[in-house]
Amino acid sequence: MLVRGIRGATTVEHDEKNEVLTATRELLQQIIAENGILPEEIACVFITVTNDLTTTFPAVAIRQLPGWELVPLMCSLEVPVEGSLPKCIRLMVMANTEKRQDEIVHVYLKEAMRLRPDLSKLTKA
Repeated sequence: MLVRGIRGATTVEHDEKNEVLTATRELLQQIIAENGILPEEIACVFITVTNDLTTTFPAVAIRQLPGWELVPLMCSLEVPVEGSLPKCIRLMVMANTEKRQDEIVHVYLKEAMRLRPDLSKLTKA
């Protein structure tokens, strides 16, 4: 079994706690659904946010999901590059899987689809 990184990103319109938590939960749930993985197969989740999101830790949304209490989570700030996509939440889900690298589905939602249009077209929803 290998550890594979699964990328994902989404955006919010406002820096509001509920909006950030909802967007984070939606992104993670789509990554999990697209890749058919379970919480116990997750090695860790690395979460970054742009510096304009300060109302909450996105990890709170993941901790609230059943079965995710023991998954290691880490939040950090995204590198503040001038002109980069604002109000963005990114996930790097490290999963134990038998899937090949080309079988992994990376998920980009909302305005974050602009980050990787080559991978966004692979996202089903």
